[in-house]
Amino acid sequence: MGLIGEVLLLPFAPVRGSGWVIRQVLNEAERLYYDPATVRAELARLEERLEAGEIDEEEFDRQEDELLERLEIGLRGGAGTGDGTTR
Repeated sequence: MGLIGEVLLLPFAPVRGSGWVIRQVLNEAERLYYDPATVRAELARLEERLEAGEIDEEEFDRQEDELLERLEIGLRGGAGTGDGTTR
């Protein structure tokens, strides 16, 4: 973008900067959400909750399926495309 374009878009710089910050926060949130270590820790906590009787088998199975799907995505390295969506 040329100098004239930059000058014309200068009033929108705070909006463009905010968009960049939002993208960075989303990327980090996705990285943590799909991080295999995080998912494994959540699986361990889920098993503890089942053994303690806090949840039943049906709830355990449902949550375990979700966590295993996240783990699979994280292990494939498909945590995100950078635009807030998964691959």
